[in-house]
Amino acid sequence: MRVYVTSVLVDDQETAHRFYTEKLGFVTKNDIPMGDTDRWLTVVSPEDPDGCEVLLEPSGHPAAKPWKEALVNDGIPITSFQVDDVRGEFERLRGLGVRFTQEPLSMGPVTTAVLDDTCGNLIQIMQMNA
Repeated sequence: MRVYVTSVLVDDQETAHRFYTEKLGFVTKNDIPMGDTDRWLTVVSPEDPDGCEVLLEPSGHPAAKPWKEALVNDGIPITSFQVDDVRGEFERLRGLGVRFTQEPLSMGPVTTAVLDDTCGNLIQIMQMNA
């Protein structure tokens, strides 16, 4: 068994799609209309196009908004993406106007930073330290 798709609940799919592709560097895997306004919209790493897909899932369910707000208020990321160089990605993304809630922080075996995805979520980027 392995992870095929993981969801990130987003306030606006189009805004999320632009952020995840133009800022974070993911590429679109699927963009399939699902009704009048929603889409099955997934992105993947260009380094692993057949790997796990991130579903940019509409957060229309009534429980989604208070849950997401509680996580953000407590500083808890919804998910984590691995990078080779957290400090380098932090500088690159900050240069693109991405807002961070936690600058790079070394914590033994990992270094992490936390960013705001502009769609109601905090996202952690992390690297494994040698």
